[in-house]
Amino acid sequence: MNEASSQPLNRRIAVVSETFPPEINGVANTLKYLCRGLSANGHQVQVVRPVQRSDRAPAADAAQTTALCQDLVKVAGLPLPGYPELQFGLTRRKRLLALWKGQRPDLVYVATQGPLGVTAVAVARRLGIPVCSGFHTNFHSYSRHYHAAFLERMLKRYGRWFHNRTALTLVPTRRMAVQVDAMGIHPIGLWSRGVDCRQFTPHKRDQELRAEWGLQPQDRAVLYVGRLASEKNLQLAVSCFERIRALHPRARFILVGDGPQRRRLQQKHPDYVFCGIQKGEALARHYASGDLFLFPSKTDTFGNVVTEAMASGLAVVAFDDAAASEHIRHRENGMMARLDDDEAFVEHALTLAQQNTLLANIRHQARLDALDLDWDSQVEQFEQLTLKLNRRDRYHAVTPGIPLL
Repeated sequence: MNEASSQPLNRRIAVVSETFPPEINGVANTLKYLCRGLSANGHQVQVVRPVQRSDRAPAADAAQTTALCQDLVKVAGLPLPGYPELQFGLTRRKRLLALWKGQRPDLVYVATQGPLGVTAVAVARRLGIPVCSGFHTNFHSYSRHYHAAFLERMLKRYGRWFHNRTALTLVPTRRMAVQVDAMGIHPIGLWSRGVDCRQFTPHKRDQELRAEWGLQPQDRAVLYVGRLASEKNLQLAVSCFERIRALHPRARFILVGDGPQRRRLQQKHPDYVFCGIQKGEALARHYASGDLFLFPSKTDTFGNVVTEAMASGLAVVAFDDAAASEHIRHRENGMMARLDDDEAFVEHALTLAQQNTLLANIRHQARLDALDLDWDSQVEQFEQLTLKLNRRDRYHAVTPGIPLL
């Protein structure tokens, strides 16, 4: 087979998701780069997603459609409990049937497992369109953080039912592949994430911004970027920073993002710097202007902020899970603690705060390693994994339960 024939053919690909840019979250961020890359590679991309409160003017919507996809289809939505800024997608099967009969996709990729995703999978199966899903969010793990731990087992059963109705479930890390396989979901494909090292770079460090935070050039900026919510384990980040501040009284805790915990945190810690949601160049400047990055979450499937922080030249402290388990080498380009060892997480952060040479070396190596994590290769991996779904002889040769790693 020659090189040209081994490349994925240009296809019509429908991406179905409850969330999509301009919303700010890991799923939307991943889909932004996926859709942009697929479109750049010549595929015809259709996005089906709910109307959102964040929707912009029609002209801006048109610009977004041109940049990320050729066809944007909006359906009705209802607020998602616990995430009121997001919407459940709701649509009747007959609408998707008519849509995909009129312009049949070669592939349907369902990124979220809400009502819209259920409808999309059912319609794709009925029409005989290859359909795969993405395991982007640990909803069953979230339940314990919203006083609903009794729902965890039911949510696992639901996730198993949902994903096993698709031909392939894509996961972002090897560790997540093991966990998803243990849930009884298969077959599984490994599809990781990239990072935009042109956007996120140490060169965007801004001394004026640091001065606004109340820092002198040698002071420590301890950074958190993400949703301010219970499932992100923010209390550990707070405890960690307070231990750092006991040693470095001029250190400041910089929190970028928003969420239901923000008001409580601001009331309890008025001296912390709450920057709200930042986007684009402003977000890149906030990353680059930090020194040490705390990622205390134990529920993320990946955590794009980890690789964004690495690309920005920050020293990341995280648990041995998700993106950190794939990309951080302890004491070389970051610091990692076992999932069950909160004290080690804090000790690693204190070590970085105390040892200037180690901090500098880790920051330098983190940037170098991030340069290898490009999105182009991840888009190509998505193409290759999903192309197998169109080659039934190859796809059915996969043994159920064995991850495609």
